Amino acid sequence: MTIAAEPPIALALSGGGIRAMAFHLGVLKRMAERGLLERVARLSTVSGGSLLVGLVYRSCDFQWPTSQQFLNKTYPWVGEQLCSRSLQAGAVLQLLRPWNWRFCLSRANLLALELRANWELDVPLSAIGLSPEWSINGTTAENGKRFRFKGAEIGDWELGYAQAPNFPLGSALAVSAAFPIGFGPLALRADAYIWKKRAWDAPKGSEQVVNVGTKRLHLYDGGLYDNLGAEPFFDPGKQQPKNAGDYIIVSDAGAPLPIGLRSGPLNPFRIKRMMDIMSEQSRSLRIRAFANYLQTNPGIGAQLLIGTAISGPDCTEAKFARSFPTSLKRLSRTDFERLAGYGHGVARDAENRFGLA
Repeated sequence: MTIAAEPPIALALSGGGIRAMAFHLGVLKRMAERGLLERVARLSTVSGGSLLVGLVYRSCDFQWPTSQQFLNKTYPWVGEQLCSRSLQAGAVLQLLRPWNWRFCLSRANLLALELRANWELDVPLSAIGLSPEWSINGTTAENGKRFRFKGAEIGDWELGYAQAPNFPLGSALAVSAAFPIGFGPLALRADAYIWKKRAWDAPKGSEQVVNVGTKRLHLYDGGLYDNLGAEPFFDPGKQQPKNAGDYIIVSDAGAPLPIGLRSGPLNPFRIKRMMDIMSEQSRSLRIRAFANYLQTNPGIGAQLLIGTAISGPDCTEAKFARSFPTSLKRLSRTDFERLAGYGHGVARDAENRFGLA
């Protein structure tokens, strides 16, 4: 079930809150059982996927674990965190401190404080091991582009990039999970950094200092731009990988669009429904593009989708997982075992359909 050349793996972990964290953890467990974590050369994460990888790094002193370390230490430790503490409640409790009241309308800052203070993610980006190469994805509100934290560098292709080795990991993760209604954007002091940019086809080293045009940038959840997190690896327009030779694995735990519309012409949830429909169309197009790439180029990637029936057409675990709420609340042990176990099962199913590296 492996391919002969054993190419490097580019792994994308989608958003989807606590549901995605548990689902992806099960996927990683299956990869670890196959001894594949050592081959992960590139990571791209969004929202829940970003939060999970932050905890994975935390479990091993901010180095990417070996497959054996993951099975022996990371999997049980991260599972315990997800079942014993609530990120959502912890962020709200940060408001008990009067000096945090200023963040009442910018609650992503509260999530950042919770991640840094109580989840022990208060290290700078420079503390993360350089291998695999990790892109933590957000969305720039000012221009709608993908804002990413990658190594010690932050920025997007339109604004330019800046060196920020001391930027807190917890704050980068909060940006990636800053869903508009639940948390809102995290404000970044753009004037605290030197931004550089080069022409589209210009060589590296030709960057020039630029003015981003604003003192503050407002950074939202990466899922607003690309909830799959696949863009750093795959060009949907050209139908080809951005790094030749990569075996791309996309683990998608995003919630499918539910059927139904809340009644009442003045119901505020109708606005959210319109946002969800637009997001679903963007997600569907990216999924179809990657699926077509896999169909026309067998053996070069795998797509793991929540909702995949792994035990017959009426798979109860698939129905449970796809309908599980998108939140950052604490999981019960039973719900964790079901979600992680289902992710593990979907990864096993992918072995039969794609090979799974």
